Amino acid sequence: MARDTTDDTPLSAHSELTAYMESGCKPKERFRLGTEHEKFAFYTDGNRPVPYEGGIEALLNGMRDRLGWEPIEDNGKIIGLAEATGMGAISIEPGGQFELSGAPLANLFETAGEAKAHLDALHAVAEPLGIRFLGIGGSPKWTFDETPRMPKSRYDIMTAYMPKVGSHGLDMMYRSATIQVNLDYSSEEDMARKMRVSMKLQAIATALFAASPFTDGKPNGYQSWRGEIWRDTDNARAGCLPFVFRPDFGFTDYAEWALDVPMYFVIRDGRYINCTDITFRQFLNGAMKGRIDAWQPTQGDWTNHLSTLFPDVRLKKFLEMRGADNGPLSHIVALPAFWVGLLYDDGALADAEALTANWTFADVVALRDAVPTQGLAAAIAGHSALDIAREAVAIASKGLKARGIRNKAGDDESLFLAPLDTILARRSTLAEDMLAAFHGEWNGSVEPVFSAYQY
Repeated sequence: MARDTTDDTPLSAHSELTAYMESGCKPKERFRLGTEHEKFAFYTDGNRPVPYEGGIEALLNGMRDRLGWEPIEDNGKIIGLAEATGMGAISIEPGGQFELSGAPLANLFETAGEAKAHLDALHAVAEPLGIRFLGIGGSPKWTFDETPRMPKSRYDIMTAYMPKVGSHGLDMMYRSATIQVNLDYSSEEDMARKMRVSMKLQAIATALFAASPFTDGKPNGYQSWRGEIWRDTDNARAGCLPFVFRPDFGFTDYAEWALDVPMYFVIRDGRYINCTDITFRQFLNGAMKGRIDAWQPTQGDWTNHLSTLFPDVRLKKFLEMRGADNGPLSHIVALPAFWVGLLYDDGALADAEALTANWTFADVVALRDAVPTQGLAAAIAGHSALDIAREAVAIASKGLKARGIRNKAGDDESLFLAPLDTILARRSTLAEDMLAAFHGEWNGSVEPVFSAYQY
């Protein structure tokens, strides 16, 4: 997320909390997909991390000059860029991970074009600085102390808070990278169906996209270290949500859960004010009265709070799929292809519901716990993750073909699932490929990952 919201509209009724999410409902013909991807910047000289001063700052200024996008600043420092019409943004994660939050696009061909155009522009700016980018899910070499810190006020608050609520929060912030896709819904029922299916299948996506097997210069024991990180980051605001599995789940249930999650901050007069000691429900009941002048909650406060919740599938005015490690360019499009194929065609969604119909919350949590280590060898309800992944990818392919969207060569969108077909055919994730190379031609070194998986 490039920019926090400063909407000062007062919250005057409880119903406005659910109305915000309900306002995302739109006709199916207006459905779009927005893809986000983070990558690690590094100096090619020594595969060193890129600090903010003279590095990330120079990248942002260079992209501003090249694209003409509006700079976003925090205490006078550039921390992101926003396209003038709101159709895309660039931001930096706490450890300098460089992120594109893509525009809401009509199809996957547009997504592929957007990702390539972004990387082409970034290369033009980064090459003179001796900088390239690494497309995997976890920082493979640099220790936490070697990892840069970005000058964003919200990150200062989170950095102080994370060690209080989990063992991996700082690694999540500073040493992980993801691909996400944001998808639409037409109604409360449609939202609930999509959220339930995608919550169940999120660990399958983690297995398919597993690409973070190294930490501190050596194997870490995981295929998706990033997936392991999310098992204990901040369990009050992250993970798999049990109420989503109820047949009557709706907007109100998510709002009620969000109300009882501790806040991170409110923004007043451009300043971030630490609120980690109260929940949003307490905030609504006047907990900030006497601490700040403008203590009344606003729509912007609610919007920002929803953006600081980290369940496997996040609900705002759209649904965010949050389970995948970052990977090469082909994976940046394969991830949205997987979810668009499953969720945007009625027949595919029904098939995905049938595939997961008998999975309990406990089943899904057990799969989520096993996947970081076992990858596609994990199991759920008596079936291997590999077999489930094959069925899910086949359903996604069917859904993409049914959309009937083709390029000039006559190819439909299912072509973007090719990287997943390869993983399934070889029964080997990117993480397993990296580990095989580490123990083989890389001669026990992680240094080659910077050339093998760079953008």
